[in-house]
Amino acid sequence: GRGLLVLLLSATVSLLGGLIFGYELGIISGALLQLQTDFQLSCFKQEVLVSAVLIGALLASLAGGILIDRHGRRRAILVSSLVLLVGSLILTLARSFAVLVIGRGTVGFAISVSSMACCIYVSEMVAAHQRGLLVSLYEAGITVGILLSYALNYVFADVDEGWRYMFGLAIAPTAMQFLSILFLPVNPVKLSLWDSDCQKGLIPLQDTEDKAAAKRGPYQEKHYSFLDLFRTRDNMRRRTLVGLGLVLFQQFTGQPNVLGYASKIFHSVGFQSNSSAILASVGLGAIKVVATLVAMALADKAGRRVLLMAGCVVMATSVTTIGLTSRMAPLAMARDCKAAAGPNASHSLTQQPLTPVLPQSAVSPIPPASGAAQSQAGPGFAATRSFTKVSASTQSKEVVPNPSLTQKRDLVGQSRKGTLESTGPPLSAAPWAQHTVLNWITLLSMMAFVSAFSIGFGPMTWLVLSEIYPAGIRGRAFAFCNSFNWAANLLISLSFLDLIDAIGFSWMFLLYGLMGVMAVLFIYLFVPETKGQSLEEIDQQFSKKR
Repeated sequence: GRGLLVLLLSATVSLLGGLIFGYELGIISGALLQLQTDFQLSCFKQEVLVSAVLIGALLASLAGGILIDRHGRRRAILVSSLVLLVGSLILTLARSFAVLVIGRGTVGFAISVSSMACCIYVSEMVAAHQRGLLVSLYEAGITVGILLSYALNYVFADVDEGWRYMFGLAIAPTAMQFLSILFLPVNPVKLSLWDSDCQKGLIPLQDTEDKAAAKRGPYQEKHYSFLDLFRTRDNMRRRTLVGLGLVLFQQFTGQPNVLGYASKIFHSVGFQSNSSAILASVGLGAIKVVATLVAMALADKAGRRVLLMAGCVVMATSVTTIGLTSRMAPLAMARDCKAAAGPNASHSLTQQPLTPVLPQSAVSPIPPASGAAQSQAGPGFAATRSFTKVSASTQSKEVVPNPSLTQKRDLVGQSRKGTLESTGPPLSAAPWAQHTVLNWITLLSMMAFVSAFSIGFGPMTWLVLSEIYPAGIRGRAFAFCNSFNWAANLLISLSFLDLIDAIGFSWMFLLYGLMGVMAVLFIYLFVPETKGQSLEEIDQQFSKKR
């Protein structure tokens, strides 16, 4: 009975952690539409508000690892929940732009620490044959959080100061996570769970040498310094290579930006106005949820390596197809950002709104990750776990809102002003409107890309990261890799439109395809299979020179 309770509470903590991560990343897309009017935000201020979460998350990645290793995973989750509650209250009660930035930065810090601690804690809490399922549950939470944020964005779109409710509602799942973690035990690594699990036969040992070692005494936790990550001791340098390779390829295969023009592709195949908006945001979000559930089911059966490689192959094929079709049927790119001129100004940012970028962490940490993010995020942070729902470029001054919400608020703006400003050419004049077959191929390729990411890189990156490092340095190692995830995401988001100007849209996506091929080779050569093995067995595998 106690074992089942621990399992259910671990699943709850993982799911709620991901849900909060995805919700916080997604909610800004709708809140920003009201904030730009209520606070007279210029394009630069909108970008600062969006980037505050990224900066807070990056700071957490640099400092959070020490908190997780020195004070334990459980305490880190408790502290991050309290910080998130404070950040949500600051945002809900904010009366100035500066307070909003502080609040979003605080939230970014909290969800980043939470994403890392949740993945590590759950991976250590459960038996080897359940680890893939329960850690992947974090990524599923990110995708559900994103969909929830879209729904609440729409509900509060016409409510006076509705953004306060949007930010404030994050308090409920945060409080639930805080209460759930209170009933869970301290980090089981300290309780020598390795020895007891082996004796009970929960973890099948690979050979007689490991069995003999288990009988001699409990697993002894080693102590590491941060610099050990770059040394040959216990093959730590190779582990760091695997971790950094996964998080960087997760970003450089194009996930943060591929969905940025999803609404354009939906328009091109004949879906107009509300249909395009709803399909682009909710439809793709639903695909991500389904694909992540498939990944959860397969993680402990097919294995991490298989899902990562299969996902990368499909992603590389998809973005290459999009790159080739866009050469023959080019997509029109909008780069507008308009600051609200007054309290009665229209909320329309573009005539044909773009869908927000779905995160991974993330976050999945996904990390968030998103995820997601997520991924999120990831934690990814998925963050991750692909981080932000609003893609901001310092030169293009583009803000990407939730499309269905934009259209709803546009109607309100019309009723107030009588006229609605137009920022682009009519749809019928678009050069890609005549290539129906190619546009459908592009649409299907994008859907395949979303599914492949949600099965492979989305959840598996953060699962592998939570497994490959020794317990004594797992928090700092995870945080180190996660910091590169946030930094790469920020870099790609800021440079995407400028790179398109320099080399063209199709070449950009062909480059993503090439990165996908390189990712497959990297996974094949360097990433080991970890399914069905205890964390200590994985540690022993890596420690051997090979």
